[in-house]
Amino acid sequence: MSMTSAILQEFEHEAATTRRVLERVPSDKLAWKPHQKSMSLGVLALHVAGVPGVCSGWAAEDITNFKGNPSPMPASTEEILAAHDNGVKSTKEALGKLGDEGLKGMWSAKAGDTTLMTMPKATLVRSIVMNHWIHHRGQLSVYLRLLDVPVPPIYGPSADENPFAARS
Repeated sequence: MSMTSAILQEFEHEAATTRRVLERVPSDKLAWKPHQKSMSLGVLALHVAGVPGVCSGWAAEDITNFKGNPSPMPASTEEILAAHDNGVKSTKEALGKLGDEGLKGMWSAKAGDTTLMTMPKATLVRSIVMNHWIHHRGQLSVYLRLLDVPVPPIYGPSADENPFAARS
């Protein structure tokens, strides 16, 4: 199996899990924040929805220039789910076009004239498209827990859906 095929298989599994988490985001709580320094629920959910599509697009470039644009606030859970679905589609397309040979190329992130990081495109895909995305999905699941929204299974049953979990 090619490296790209293996990454895409893992990506599809994680995308389905991520969609289950995003489906639980309540539209009436999008402005909620657990702390003044935290992202709002809506901004975080839209970030989770958009990370794969945006970041896999970076892999198609050799250099990405970051501009520091503020994160948008979604209007609804439906908007978040649409962003996720579009991101999944564009990620599959981008990785399919890149292929194993493309993953061997180098990528750099810049802010103006300053180089922030340089890495192989395969590392970009693993560390940012996948790991960064999964990290924020975990953060989102904590937000849901704090809002008393049942957390879906992620890597096994959650306390909300496990018949053997302790109940209070």
